[in-house]
Amino acid sequence: MLELKNIKKSYYVGKLEIPALRGINLAFKENEFVSILGPSGCGKTTLLNIIGGLDRYTSGDLLIDGKSTKHFKEYEWDAYRNATIGFVFQNYNLISHLSILDNVEMALRLSGVSPKERREKAIKV
Repeated sequence: MLELKNIKKSYYVGKLEIPALRGINLAFKENEFVSILGPSGCGKTTLLNIIGGLDRYTSGDLLIDGKSTKHFKEYEWDAYRNATIGFVFQNYNLISHLSILDNVEMALRLSGVSPKERREKAIKV
């Protein structure tokens, strides 16, 4: 389902290159539970942002269901994030003026789920 091939990511400060990921190779099996551990600053968040389509890799390839993402357009990344992957943030990132239930429903609203089905699913979770 998800495979990383020699993923590299660098940040630049002026002309100074700061490597964050130096050739990550990983393959995730369907329904596999994975933990990413390491000290602060080792690239965990960068890796997760790349897997989640929130950040772009410098080189290598991220394969989703065998399809390369090298030339993904923004709408393809949006569709991937919307239908394929989920996020659990360290900070809840809730919209403060909405109720918890409305916050849960928000992702379903963006996915085009009907109001009745959204409410039922949100109450269930």
